[in-house]
Amino acid sequence: MTNQPPRKTINWGIIGLGNIAHKFATDLLTVKEAQLYAVASRSVEKANDFALKYNVEKAFDSYEALVKDKNIDAVYIATPHALHKSNTILCLEHGIAVLCEKPFAMNADEVAQMIAKSKEKNVLLMEALWTYFLPHYQYVLNQIKKKTLGKVIKLEADFGFYRAFNNDSRLFNKSLGGGSLLDIGIYPIFAALSTLGTPQHIEAKATYFENGTDASCHMIFKYDEVTAYLKSTLTEDTPTEAIFYCERGTIKINTRFLAPSTVTITSDKGEEVIDFNCKTLGYNYEIMHFNELIRQRKTESNIMTFEFSRQLIQTLDQVRNLINLYY
Repeated sequence: MTNQPPRKTINWGIIGLGNIAHKFATDLLTVKEAQLYAVASRSVEKANDFALKYNVEKAFDSYEALVKDKNIDAVYIATPHALHKSNTILCLEHGIAVLCEKPFAMNADEVAQMIAKSKEKNVLLMEALWTYFLPHYQYVLNQIKKKTLGKVIKLEADFGFYRAFNNDSRLFNKSLGGGSLLDIGIYPIFAALSTLGTPQHIEAKATYFENGTDASCHMIFKYDEVTAYLKSTLTEDTPTEAIFYCERGTIKINTRFLAPSTVTITSDKGEEVIDFNCKTLGYNYEIMHFNELIRQRKTESNIMTFEFSRQLIQTLDQVRNLINLYY
């Protein structure tokens, strides 16, 4: 048996060093043949502290400095939503593959510009919607595709948690894309689009904080034979489950359905809870997928495709128009 040549180690950079970047970095450390090589923040202290914590070789005090480092293969963009487009295009211009945190950008026009730049430069770009790659979610997608319990007839999906309003927090900053819809409403919408496709009709209503940021959003997606009831809120803790009611039973992704979770199957055979024994926070699955895309010289994911990212942002735009939410 011939020895396999060593596989290239993927050198990662991170732009934007908030909470999500810490989670991503933690899981990146668990991925073989990959390393966190560089980080960048507008604050040099923040960059240095982050680099020290995760044993990172390079710390930069500007995004422009990071992208000039020729040793970087991939950049994870974890900045506020409103910066995604400009940060992504900066990296693509320098020939660096981009994994950009969701939502991909603020609207469909920005996403179109990002995809166009990826194609122009022939450089890999993917929206970091990590849920798509989690074992429990892939299992549910397969069950629905195979119609194990018959066709889906109803979907209920929610994501909600309570946060005291803070006008200084990114989460409540309208100009940065804060609010419930773009931050967390994207997940129930993702659950509907990834399992049922594009709805024929959408209904939506929202409540607002005093600064005009959306506090909660209730949505109904109507299909030929299925209705999806979706909800996001920053004003209360909700079950944060995704329940697929099928002809012969239910498939329920238990609490925090968007993150590593368990799945409960209920049918005439009784109830079965499936545990996928995820040992990480769950970001390693999208990282491993992205690394393979780089090694195979792909410029687009076959799972989180450009078409799906377009569909997702167009749906978010449609909901925003219905609830009169403008950034």
